[in-house]
Amino acid sequence: MWKKVKELFSSLGVECNILELDQVDNGASVQEVLSEITHQNTVPNIFVNKVHVGGCDRTFQAHQSGLLQKLLQEDPAYDYDLIVIGGGSGGLACAQEAAILGRKVMVLDFVAPSPQGTSWGLGGTCVNVGCVPKKLMHQAALLGQALTDSRRFGWEFSQQVKHNWGTLTEAVQTHVGSLNWGCRLSLREKAVAYVNAHGEFVEHHKVKATNGKGQKTCYTAAKFVIATGERPRYLGIQGAKEYCITSDDLFSLPYCPGATLVVGASYVALECAGFLAGLGLEVTVMVRSVLLRGFDQEMAERLGSSLERLGVRFLRKFVPVAVLQLQKGSPGKLKVVARSTEGPETVEGVYNTVLLAIGRDSCTKGIGLEKIGVKINEKNGKIPVNDMEQTNVPYVYAVGDVLEGKPQLTPVAMQAGKLLARRLFGGCLEKCDYVNVPTVVFTPLEYGCCGLSEERAAQEYQRENLEVYHTLFWPLEWTVACRDNNACYAKIICNKFDNERVVGFHILGPNAGEITQGFAAAMKCGLTKRLLDDTVGIHPTCAEVFTTLEITKSSGLDIMQKGC
Repeated sequence: MWKKVKELFSSLGVECNILELDQVDNGASVQEVLSEITHQNTVPNIFVNKVHVGGCDRTFQAHQSGLLQKLLQEDPAYDYDLIVIGGGSGGLACAQEAAILGRKVMVLDFVAPSPQGTSWGLGGTCVNVGCVPKKLMHQAALLGQALTDSRRFGWEFSQQVKHNWGTLTEAVQTHVGSLNWGCRLSLREKAVAYVNAHGEFVEHHKVKATNGKGQKTCYTAAKFVIATGERPRYLGIQGAKEYCITSDDLFSLPYCPGATLVVGASYVALECAGFLAGLGLEVTVMVRSVLLRGFDQEMAERLGSSLERLGVRFLRKFVPVAVLQLQKGSPGKLKVVARSTEGPETVEGVYNTVLLAIGRDSCTKGIGLEKIGVKINEKNGKIPVNDMEQTNVPYVYAVGDVLEGKPQLTPVAMQAGKLLARRLFGGCLEKCDYVNVPTVVFTPLEYGCCGLSEERAAQEYQRENLEVYHTLFWPLEWTVACRDNNACYAKIICNKFDNERVVGFHILGPNAGEITQGFAAAMKCGLTKRLLDDTVGIHPTCAEVFTTLEITKSSGLDIMQKGC
């Protein structure tokens, strides 16, 4: 019973003193005095801040009712109940929820400028240099395709259509700026102290905050949450930091990037390549190995083919070894020297812009974690946590992209941050569910997925235990526009020996994000192939294809579409 109580206090980040009565000389006398004081003859006998709580059951009841949290009001010697280091989606969600629950909260957030000098306001990667500006630029590219399609739907216009990069970035940054202000206003309304400064642990329960002017102030707190996120990785080659940009810079770039080399095959690389090509720019993608590592590889290759049809050129099995400036300008001209990963071959190319999208590094260095003993994975900088988002130091927690082995997605960080605050300060026991988290790659032809890839499903369930239903499909909107009738693809991966439960959902097509969101909810409820078959589809939509899937991969039957 005592172990359960100890685990409870550990999950709350509370250090406790344990007196084992059978291991002290006067244990019997202590037990006698305790009985007189508390009228309780059993152990464990628990006190919180000199208040008697009771035994195991009463302690858990106090936790459920919120009484335990009130008794655990922090030592007034601390400046704050909670300090969050990092002002991204996860950190802000946690801070605001803790403030709603009546706690005194501070957020420390500081954005170090990129090597090209780009910095931004409160809100983290998603708001400033991630999901939000990316989706807006994705939409700009889709509108370009819509203009092309519109002529076949009867729209007539003689004015030459061209894209203005400056107009786009100004509109995007105006919206981003409004979100920055909204984040600050929300913190102010909830009485969360916000300090635009770099937070660094100097000792247990104490951080040093250094602002942009170098001024230093120290703050203490009972609990801390690390939510510092990640920043783009740079290649250790000549000219990388001097002449290349990353996604940190692209969305506010003050000039049109022109002919662009995208280095990398991550979702960030392919999304950026997609909307740049959709805006009419010449785009080349240099791929070291495979597209979208960690995603379903059949879907990744189909997505790559859709980009090639858009005009994106892929340079596969090459890595850059040097970037040289040929001409200054906005943009200028850069020469990139690359070598093959399979032999001595080298190639050279001239581009206006080189965009590095080779991965991201966790921002866990330089914040003093080593001074208080918080363990990190030295290889990737990630922080290992338990299922309560608690690090090895009981009063320190972490959420978001810095977590080891968890999905790096904004909604996941927000959910985890909010639930963490509720557990710490609101008597809640609910944990963040990291299983079957849906996601979408916002390339011009969107790729949405939830659950397992075919490769991962085969590892977990054995391929012979799986049935894969799939089909190519032709969106009705594409028929009049005379667009490819076999570019879109849908498949589900089912566990044959679990009532054909859907363990993997994948779609490559228009509005894949909107489609995937609904099916993700169904998968949370235990979606099966039979349930899909019994569902009446909405006609004519792309999503209805999942209600009419008949052909299995194992059958080898043709899935090519002849019409709608």
